[in-house]
Amino acid sequence: MSDWFGPRDGFAAAEALWRDWNGKINVVSRKDIDFLWEHHILHSLALGEYLRLRHPDEFARWQTPGSGVRVLDLGTGGGFPGIPLAIAFPEVQFTLCDSIGKKITVARSVAEGLDLRNVACVCSRAEALEGSWDWVVSRAVAPLETLFPWVAGRFEKGLLCLKGGDVNEEIFALGRRFGVPASVIGTWPVDNWIRDAYFAEKFVIEIEKTYLCRPKSGKYKNRR
Repeated sequence: MSDWFGPRDGFAAAEALWRDWNGKINVVSRKDIDFLWEHHILHSLALGEYLRLRHPDEFARWQTPGSGVRVLDLGTGGGFPGIPLAIAFPEVQFTLCDSIGKKITVARSVAEGLDLRNVACVCSRAEALEGSWDWVVSRAVAPLETLFPWVAGRFEKGLLCLKGGDVNEEIFALGRRFGVPASVIGTWPVDNWIRDAYFAEKFVIEIEKTYLCRPKSGKYKNRR
């Protein structure tokens, strides 16, 4: 496994804060809290590994001081994937958004506890959120066909989703509803990087801006 994000010790303070909060608010399943590093932090960092492999120029940009990269983490929950990515990429500005107040309270508290000055937390529904970003990231937030109208027009580069299960069915449903062909959607198995049976059916899904921001011609109009 590549270690571009540094040693695990660099995430120890974040782990401690999440464990403390999890005793008050069930941000991570209590049966899964002992796997916080593997199932949540490393899983979040898989988005960075995907960029490193598939978009090395963009990966370098995320690491470059003053690059001005802006990323929206939609449906962040307690701060995944946004906070692990913010630790690994201190030059990137992250906006963490969730509609559930107690979850964004956890994310904000963890970010403040870590003094992450590249993180802003917002309690809002996706539809009401204002602004635009270079990238939108999400982790198991909603089916692709639901996520599509929430993020269209919100970014300059692309959408990166961490997904599990039958992603082919989700991609098919997206195409059926909006006419987005499967050939323009990238998929990458997370277990190519993390050799663990837990990640056997977990993927990074990428959709570029071209296919998510519907052109004025209405080529990708809602077909329902």
